[in-house]
Amino acid sequence: MECKEKIQVPVFLSVDKELFAREIYPLRKPAVLKGVSLGQCLEKWTLAYLAEKGGDREVKVHVSSASQMSFLHKNFVYRTLPFDTFVQRAAEDEHLDFFISKDESYYLRSLGEDARKEPADLRKQFPELAEDFHIPCFFEPEQFFSSVLRISSPGLQLWTHYDVMDNLLAQVTGTKRVVLYSPQDALHLYLTGDKSEVLDIDSPDLEQFPEFVKACRYECVLEPGDLLFIPALWFHNTMALQFSVGINMFWRHLAPDSYDKKDPYGNKDPLAATRALQTLERALSMLDELPDDYRDFYARRMVRRVQSRAYASRRLQCHSSAHPPPDMQDIQN
Repeated sequence: MECKEKIQVPVFLSVDKELFAREIYPLRKPAVLKGVSLGQCLEKWTLAYLAEKGGDREVKVHVSSASQMSFLHKNFVYRTLPFDTFVQRAAEDEHLDFFISKDESYYLRSLGEDARKEPADLRKQFPELAEDFHIPCFFEPEQFFSSVLRISSPGLQLWTHYDVMDNLLAQVTGTKRVVLYSPQDALHLYLTGDKSEVLDIDSPDLEQFPEFVKACRYECVLEPGDLLFIPALWFHNTMALQFSVGINMFWRHLAPDSYDKKDPYGNKDPLAATRALQTLERALSMLDELPDDYRDFYARRMVRRVQSRAYASRRLQCHSSAHPPPDMQDIQN
């Protein structure tokens, strides 16, 4: 059955570590957390304050004349700007100084000191801003992976993708819409790697992407002070409704040796998954040695084997908030 409705992400108030661990984290579903202390950043991080504290430190930013930024189609360019100049431009609707067009949009995803080796850490890249921000203590310190400063121009929408680590998105300045899709809807999202090919999720081309309408859409609007828990593998698409400043905090929830140690972004598939996908490609190459009818026969047997061995026994159900059914339903083969 096709699912076209929007499901509102549930909201939890006054969340502490115990409540998060007991009632939110085990569900492995997105949740908006309100009333969690984020420090003085909510009061201090004005445009002038950000420019002053960030200073003339150079940052590498995405610049695009399109309001929907696509990593797959690379409809943006990378440019380097002093941080104070960047935040001023990112907050403008039109620019006197620009790279592509006077209405171009800007996006910063902070990087580590050595972007190829070191994850982003707000405390290292922007220590003065880090003094204002309190990282919620919802995970153990040794699980910490990165804290990423994200700044977007108003109206800018970013591509749909998933991460392999759990994360909390803290909204500090402005409002942001976030649309999410369950990992169990991956087959409807037309993936290339960890990213969806469907750029316009609000008015998708259903001739090109007919299955997309079957994906259940979870949605929320984050206000300053809100936290969004995004479990690993949940697809997410963000749009800054206003000049937006936020911080992502990623942490390792699998065993440390599950992750690729050469991944500073935290978005490479776990090592076991990478090996499995490589093995699958080799198996498919072997099937190519068979005639069409044999290849079809054994491919169907392989699919059934994967379904019976590896699929979750129960799955999320897209449902109406007016008549909420149980959270899970059996997979229909």
